[in-house]
Amino acid sequence: MAGQGIQRREVLRILGTAAAAAQFPGFSKWGFACGHIGNAALQIKPAVYQPQFFTPVEYATVERLADIIIPSDATPGAREAGVAEFIDFMVANDPDVQYRFRLGLSWLNAHSSRTYGKSFADLNADQQISLLTPLGFKDKARPGEEDGRKFFASMREYTVTGFYTSEIGFKELDNPALKFYSASPECPHKDDREHRHLASANS
Repeated sequence: MAGQGIQRREVLRILGTAAAAAQFPGFSKWGFACGHIGNAALQIKPAVYQPQFFTPVEYATVERLADIIIPSDATPGAREAGVAEFIDFMVANDPDVQYRFRLGLSWLNAHSSRTYGKSFADLNADQQISLLTPLGFKDKARPGEEDGRKFFASMREYTVTGFYTSEIGFKELDNPALKFYSASPECPHKDDREHRHLASANS
């Protein structure tokens, strides 16, 4: 789901600790985009991730929310990248956000029960999207759902950060940091007037 932009300061804060998360040996899917540094790629991963903070029911909801935010379509999405693992680890190691996430999940289930008579996990896909849409778009916001919007904004921030700091997310961006060259490549903008003064790569 697209929607409001994420808060730059919050994303930078999360990015500052994402590299440390790469040292955690319990991830079954999520892998830091620069995991090739320090031979992290050789690490044997467990078959199943064991949540560090969320209960199994909460974790399943976090995984579903991440999947809705960055779905799997023509390319891998949040589920394949193991974004829920990243979120769980980050929340487990940041007491400042733990209450926010637990309260948000409780609010979402209560809101789902009031609206459809079921918990969020028991709704079908269309009902889940219908419930989340007012939380993710300013122009569809409804009075009385402020807590839900704050929670969903946090989920989106952590999902986007977890995805684009993962190996899968970096590849989706075609990030040049993942490429290795035997020689430094030439600038692709040879005719740019700002680059004409630069010496040729072969000189």
